[in-house]
Amino acid sequence: MTDWLVQRCIRRPEDGSDPAVRQAYGLLSGGVGIVLNLLLSAGKFVAGVLTGSIAVTADAFNNLSDAGSSVVTLVGFRMAAKRADDDHPFGHGRIEYLSGLAVAVAILVVGLELAKSSLEKVLHPVEVAFSWLSVGILCASILVKLWMFFFNRNLSRRIGSAAMMATATDSLSDAAATSAVLLGTLVGHFADLYIDGWVGVLVAVFILRAGWGAAKDTLDPLLGQSPDPELVRGIQETVLGRPEIVGMHDLVVHDYGPGRCMASLHAEVPMDADILVIHDVIDNLERELRRKLGVEVVIHMDPIAVGDPRTDALKAQVTELVRRIDPDMTIHDFRMTAGPEHTNLIFDVAVPYHCRLEDEQVQEAIGAAVKALPGNYYTVVSVDHVYADHKG
Repeated sequence: MTDWLVQRCIRRPEDGSDPAVRQAYGLLSGGVGIVLNLLLSAGKFVAGVLTGSIAVTADAFNNLSDAGSSVVTLVGFRMAAKRADDDHPFGHGRIEYLSGLAVAVAILVVGLELAKSSLEKVLHPVEVAFSWLSVGILCASILVKLWMFFFNRNLSRRIGSAAMMATATDSLSDAAATSAVLLGTLVGHFADLYIDGWVGVLVAVFILRAGWGAAKDTLDPLLGQSPDPELVRGIQETVLGRPEIVGMHDLVVHDYGPGRCMASLHAEVPMDADILVIHDVIDNLERELRRKLGVEVVIHMDPIAVGDPRTDALKAQVTELVRRIDPDMTIHDFRMTAGPEHTNLIFDVAVPYHCRLEDEQVQEAIGAAVKALPGNYYTVVSVDHVYADHKG
């Protein structure tokens, strides 16, 4: 069913990085969500009124809020597809994350309101009228919500959308919540136990948990999370695949929304290489990275000494000393300046964020370790911080 809808509603559905295609996916997800949630909300509201069940009525309003969330998702994808302008030179892609966050906030508000109403019902329980019509509506709702979960998860995976995954998660929590309501209705009728309020509390917990997870998934990219390890590896393999490049470091990736990624890095090249040849290599690399990975990359050239036995040997020794401080630390931009009484070893050390040492402690520890080497060496160390999947 999902494939059928995608093929008929979206042109070039395989190009998930294209803002226009992402907008089409958002319109499809939002349109289906609005129609189905409005139908479910109307059916459950009727069932709640007939039975007097707070849990069923609350579930109806939950579906109504889901319809509103689908509107937010639809509008968010449409706004995210807007082209860059003078005020927003990197486009409007992050609006997709904001729409996902709005959905998450709506989920949390519904959960809190439902928890409040359900606790009142726990303190003052009343008998709930039983109706096979309401049972049938609840069963149909569970099946529809499960289908919506798989539908939105499928769409999310096709285009890598956190907002759409939040909608899928909400649908799954709705299915679980409605199952709890159905169970409470059957237990109340056949076992004569007034647990409607407790079931409402359980539904609220499901909803709050889903809202928190959805909020985290959309907040992380807005706050600046570490880039996808696969993207980092793709950049490293492409850059280091050129024989003229002997190393790379200081990779920084900026996410301006799905399909709108920029990066910068330093490429180490032999100091005696032809600068015009290296400039051409770097230009070609930037174009290749844009074509292969869809990332706009700016590459800075770092000339280093290559092939000098003394420099290479000292760099290997210092690298080993640094790894003894933290196995994930690496060094780059290593060079030497010899003086009449001592030699300065100048380099950068890449420190992972999980390292507990302060920058000054790292510098002091490296300086003490290098000073123990024969040859009267001093260190001039600059500290860079890197994420776990990019060491060096």
